[in-house]
Amino acid sequence: MRIVIVDDHAVVRSGFSMILNYQADMEVVATAADGREAYLMVGKHHPDILLMDLSMPPGESGLIATGKISSDYPETKIIILTMYDDEEYLFHVLKSGASGYVLKNAPDEELLSAIRMVYKGGTYIHPQMATSLVKDYIKKDQGSNENDPYKILSTRETEILPLIAKGYGNKEIAEKLFVSVKTVEAHKAKIMEKLQLKSRPELVEYALRKKLFDF
Repeated sequence: MRIVIVDDHAVVRSGFSMILNYQADMEVVATAADGREAYLMVGKHHPDILLMDLSMPPGESGLIATGKISSDYPETKIIILTMYDDEEYLFHVLKSGASGYVLKNAPDEELLSAIRMVYKGGTYIHPQMATSLVKDYIKKDQGSNENDPYKILSTRETEILPLIAKGYGNKEIAEKLFVSVKTVEAHKAKIMEKLQLKSRPELVEYALRKKLFDF
């Protein structure tokens, strides 16, 4: 496995390089001090794994670099190596394209296992953080479902809503659903009332947020 290590501290880069190069199946091909340099090293060496620190002042942060690298070099798997045991950081880096999240104070064996797991196509999250993340997600999801006015729309209203958002007129919607124009107008008024929306742009924004249709 070809690996690039990114950290703003030289001693950290050297320490991790020694650990990884000692493994028979791993080789550190380059190191970098910030996100911008990391992007250049990935473009030059095309590593299998990129170990990325999150905070690297005054250089480009690991979060920004993760998004760029995962977009331009998707074949390189990114593992975040950080001191932050915070679910918010974890959420953002996973959205940015990272495949792993390991704390710097974790045992060497955990880091090595994470690298091998991600290399094989898996995702690694520190166990304690993974548990907290799942609990937090379930809690938020349950709360959002309970308070979501979309749940009180009728079946017909859920059919009409995305059609309105797509720009269809009342007559076109009526023809598509084999109902009268007056019926469509009545449903539209009910949708706006239930969702507490005042204009068509608000309705379009709502539909996009709910992912009710794709362009």
